[in-house]
Amino acid sequence: MKHTLSQLIETYIEGGTEKDLEILSYAIEGLNQKIVGKNRTYLEGLLHMEQKLDDHSCEISIPLNSLLTNSYGMLHGGLTSTILDTAMGVLANHITPDEFGVVTNQLNVHFVAPGTGDFLRCRSEVIHQGKTMLVISGEAFRSDGKKIAHATGSFFVVKKQVDGGK
Repeated sequence: MKHTLSQLIETYIEGGTEKDLEILSYAIEGLNQKIVGKNRTYLEGLLHMEQKLDDHSCEISIPLNSLLTNSYGMLHGGLTSTILDTAMGVLANHITPDEFGVVTNQLNVHFVAPGTGDFLRCRSEVIHQGKTMLVISGEAFRSDGKKIAHATGSFFVVKKQVDGGK
């Protein structure tokens, strides 16, 4: 695997533009954050997520760059949805008893402005906390403070599997 990966990276470096190399560096730096324990998941590392969490809200911020944009140069809507779902899910898991976890049941996202600027900030809050389901709201803002999306998510509460679900 290491040899194959080295060949892929070497080919990319040889054929890539300066912008391509910046994106590769950004991605590898982010993935390294998972390896060194700064982030819990590869996705958090790849997106360079920063998180603030308390019992009432969760805020996740990511820097924006061309790796994350669509063909129009705006933040890809699927990534906006992913960050909103993550902010809402992290909060839902945080307020759920330790022997339980949550999984997304439904996610509704309303896009209201283009995702541009230097960073994206998503904030989530609890709307309803039941024994078997939670409803969380989320908002996404670009670096100039303009709201770009509003979301709601419902999350099933599930008992954690000791064996990892296998």
